[in-house]
Amino acid sequence: MAGAGASPRDIDGYIARFPPHVRALLEQVRATIRKGAPEAAETIKYQIPTFVLNGNLVHFAAFSHHVGFYPTPSGIEAFREELAGYACAKGSVQFPLVEPIPLDLIERIVRFRVDEARSKPAPGNPAARKPAAEKTASKKRASKQSAAKTRAPATRHRPGP
Repeated sequence: MAGAGASPRDIDGYIARFPPHVRALLEQVRATIRKGAPEAAETIKYQIPTFVLNGNLVHFAAFSHHVGFYPTPSGIEAFREELAGYACAKGSVQFPLVEPIPLDLIERIVRFRVDEARSKPAPGNPAARKPAAEKTASKKRASKQSAAKTRAPATRHRPGP
């Protein structure tokens, strides 16, 4: 379901593509995320609804049999025990459409992600960048490694007969 039709321009357009019962679930998930992260911006990234706060905060999407929730690997790991009854991967969890969606758990995960987002420097913030000396050292190491890989193998001079 997530890839059905043309790419949506916004979250309203994304949700509108689904049957009424799925739309209702998606609106609940959206409202829950909004409650946990009222200052986050809504957008579409990777063709799915995304909330952004100092970078990607969380994503969600509807599929044939589940709602996918993507709070990054740290969000999954922090709530691993509570998510144990659901299919999880490194940065995602699947909530079956035939079961109640744990909105309280989603809200707690979102609040956890908000705390993480607030604790890291904003993208483009000079504090987020490596110091110039560290960048130069990294570039020199990478250049030496690259040069070592591309050099022609040494040949031995063999005396003639």
